[in-house]
Amino acid sequence: MKIVIYGAAGKMGQHVAELCSGEHPMAEAAAYVSRSFTADTNLKKYKTLSEFKGEADAVIDFSNHSATKELIDSCIEKKLPVVIATTGHTEEEKALIYDAASSIPVFFSANMSVGIAVLAELAKKAAAAFPDADIEIIEKHHNRKLDVPSGTALLLADRIKEARPEAVYNVGRHEYGKRTKEEIGIHSVRLGNEVGTHEILISTGAETITLKHEAESRALFAEGAVRAAAFVMDKPAGLYTMRDMLEA
Repeated sequence: MKIVIYGAAGKMGQHVAELCSGEHPMAEAAAYVSRSFTADTNLKKYKTLSEFKGEADAVIDFSNHSATKELIDSCIEKKLPVVIATTGHTEEEKALIYDAASSIPVFFSANMSVGIAVLAELAKKAAAAFPDADIEIIEKHHNRKLDVPSGTALLLADRIKEARPEAVYNVGRHEYGKRTKEEIGIHSVRLGNEVGTHEILISTGAETITLKHEAESRALFAEGAVRAAAFVMDKPAGLYTMRDMLEA
């Protein structure tokens, strides 16, 4: 499988590159794309995806959400499946992604961890089993993360909302007054080099269920993205998620 690594100069892009090299590579790097690069075809480096004229099976995006339009336009033009692992997209950028799914296979997930996908399913089941319980989500990340709350926290809240359609998100509770029955509290912590911890507390008042996922290395997200690329590369046009991959 040949992969274009979009955002190759970033930390996550470098993790993907490591998986595409070494003694037992998970995939082959067809191209490395980053706005910080100067084009060098001998090194397979490109400043934009449009500059790449070679063959590839899929694109893995670990860049920045601001590059969404260039990424999507180029993938549609080249008819390349894309795995979007970037977070923090605006509503306009999300619309571009959803529209692209009518033309090419798009794998879109706020978190590339299989463990998080399992956590989301468990959270939904627990919320359904305890319809009157209070639910709070706590997410922790390194002090350089830009988006608040994390895309993963919103992914978890969205999955819980499938069991509780009336749910309302209270992000960073800060005003005086007691919580409402409908709300899901979402709290963000930023410190040090924390890779990523997501904890869901579900309390009835008589008992509390705690669901927790701790990422110990960013490499797991790169591995999940490569696995997603392998899953989506031969799929028809459409929008795919970690849930689709787990159920396949």
